[in-house]
Amino acid sequence: MDARHDEKQRDKKGQGEGSILAGIGFTVAAILLYGVQDASAKILLRDIPVPMIVMLRFWAFGLLALFLGMKRFGFSLQAVARAFVSSHVHIQLLRALVLLGDLLLFATGLRTLPLGVATAITLTFPLMVTLLAIPILGEKVGLFRWLSILVGFAGAMLIVRPGFGVFNIGILWVLAGTGMYALYLVLTRLVSGADGTQTNMLYAGVIGMVASSLVGVFFWHTPDLSALGVILLLMGATSGANYCVVRALAAAPASVIQPFNYLLLPWAIFLNFTVFGTVIDGVSLIGAMLIVGAGLAVWLRERNRESTRPAS
Repeated sequence: MDARHDEKQRDKKGQGEGSILAGIGFTVAAILLYGVQDASAKILLRDIPVPMIVMLRFWAFGLLALFLGMKRFGFSLQAVARAFVSSHVHIQLLRALVLLGDLLLFATGLRTLPLGVATAITLTFPLMVTLLAIPILGEKVGLFRWLSILVGFAGAMLIVRPGFGVFNIGILWVLAGTGMYALYLVLTRLVSGADGTQTNMLYAGVIGMVASSLVGVFFWHTPDLSALGVILLLMGATSGANYCVVRALAAAPASVIQPFNYLLLPWAIFLNFTVFGTVIDGVSLIGAMLIVGAGLAVWLRERNRESTRPAS
């Protein structure tokens, strides 16, 4: 019985209050760690090339995925090989490469963008998932979700403000990376009916680790002692955040913990001020609030639809 089936069984039985609270707690912890990860990456990007930063993140993610996979299936090469068995190998490989593209694009944009602005743009991903699910998953989108998407992208345009002031090319890199992340999530939904959580995580982490290393080693920059400390913080935060996400999804349904992901925005704004001494401007903040509001509206609509849908 794979992890995906276990999750479905848990959802059918329902989680207790303690489990739900644990899921929320792990989600909040993941958000805090993701913020530390991104802040650490921005510090390192002053001197270290983007491909090396991405490689370090995948080393942390890939090694964690290997450990959790071996803990689940057994500490042997044969067990790991079994964990990689998939009926959608080509999609799994594409997922890993798409995630690699996302991290490369985001890090490239983060080099020139304030952390709070970059984070606000990435929060358009639920809206992009809705759009991509139409051609890839065959989903239908009603008027309410279309309006929410338009509001969310209007918020993104307030942040971008094309034609006003000096345009920061980093915005386009982060937008492109967010689109890649949304595609990664849609592809994950496409394979999750057949492959378990651990298999999905192994493909994304290990294939991404190998692929990023094939590029990243050519951009190696030997860090000094202070940079080494930030690298350890980056890798520790990456591993911790991904572990907390796994624990959160094991404790509570994704529909319950999804809204807490938007805590990343105020946390990023706080880190942007305390670590880098900059603040998000008022217009960008309004745009960010529109993005968050649109994303929450889509989530609430879907949650209401799920609650009124007859049980199968």
